[in-house]
Amino acid sequence: MFNLNAIIEAVEEAKRRAKKRRFVQSVDLIVKLRDVDPKKRPEDRLNIAIPLPNPIPNKVPKICAIVSGAAVLAAKEAKVDTILTREDLEKLAGNKKAIKKLAQTHDFFIATPDMMVLVGRIMGPILGPRGKMPEVVPPNVDIKAVVERLRRSTRVRVKDQPQFMTRVGSENMESKDIAENITAVLEEVMRRKYPREKIEWCMVKLTMGPPVEFNPFVE
Repeated sequence: MFNLNAIIEAVEEAKRRAKKRRFVQSVDLIVKLRDVDPKKRPEDRLNIAIPLPNPIPNKVPKICAIVSGAAVLAAKEAKVDTILTREDLEKLAGNKKAIKKLAQTHDFFIATPDMMVLVGRIMGPILGPRGKMPEVVPPNVDIKAVVERLRRSTRVRVKDQPQFMTRVGSENMESKDIAENITAVLEEVMRRKYPREKIEWCMVKLTMGPPVEFNPFVE
């Protein structure tokens, strides 16, 4: 289905076109969708975390766990970046500045089921519009496994416009590894929401570089 060589060539071209910077640039995938109107049709929207086969070095997502009981210890053992207990969450009530900071500095949120009502009331107005409402972790699910999955995931979100952009690598990664990440994202997006005919075009670019359009499919 996917033309891996064509994707690798596009990644190589994006690297060549981008000027060297004093920082390691990210590699982003941009996908334009056809016959999709998320602004008018909520069913056309998408907000998912997709695990990448090749983790992005130096770009490990930050995770906040909003948990209670035994899950607090499990979250500590999983080495999440921030843990909020019920008491911590209640202290955040009305503190929009602190909640916005959490939303800006964390890529993913997870929570135990018993915390979700409180999360919705206190953090929902800020996390919701940003597409960062927590993934619910039931008591019988291994928090460490969830955290490990999210650590190597990228977020794909289609909210108002018929397109999305997501990080799929960094310029110091092998082009083949980045191409494999791109195919993983496209495969999951097509499986979950948009079939091939809904994908109008794809581009890949470095943070400060120009985009390179490519056809990811085998003709």
